[in-house]
Amino acid sequence: MKRLFSVLTEMIPVGLAVLLSACAGYSGSNLKPGVSTLPEVVASMGEPALHWKDADGRQQLAYPRGPEGAETFMAYIGADGRLERIEPVLDMNHFARIVAGKSDQAAVLRVIGPPQPHWTEYFERRDELVWEWRFCDPWGQLAFFDVLFDATTGIVRTTYQRPDYRWPSGIAPSCGRSPR
Repeated sequence: MKRLFSVLTEMIPVGLAVLLSACAGYSGSNLKPGVSTLPEVVASMGEPALHWKDADGRQQLAYPRGPEGAETFMAYIGADGRLERIEPVLDMNHFARIVAGKSDQAAVLRVIGPPQPHWTEYFERRDELVWEWRFCDPWGQLAFFDVLFDATTGIVRTTYQRPDYRWPSGIAPSCGRSPR
């Protein structure tokens, strides 16, 4: 039994290192703006959850890293087929672009990507649709960002954020980054 425990305790750090290295490619950090092509972006980051093509030939690809991940990346591809930039979008700057009474579902998807399907809820009595994203708040804690839509019109009614209280201690684990 001691031998089994010893082997397991030695494997935990190795397993964590493998998991962390597997996640490293999710951000596209190995890709170079102005050099990497659309096929290279897809080869590195996988198939996007959503893909938009603009009239000018530019493209935008959404890469949510859920369901328990707290990041969504947008890859922007120029009309020449080369990567312009990759940016994380689950942050206060992007959330501020979602305006109650003006933004609609399509605009929200374009700004912060798709919500987690199992965290999407319809409330019939209010005729309200709620989409939810998990993210790292400005204090480095896991939190949720919710967008509430009028289900008939698809227009944003309101947005809010709240801590991720799903943890027994009542405090969500840290995202591993310091406050901004």
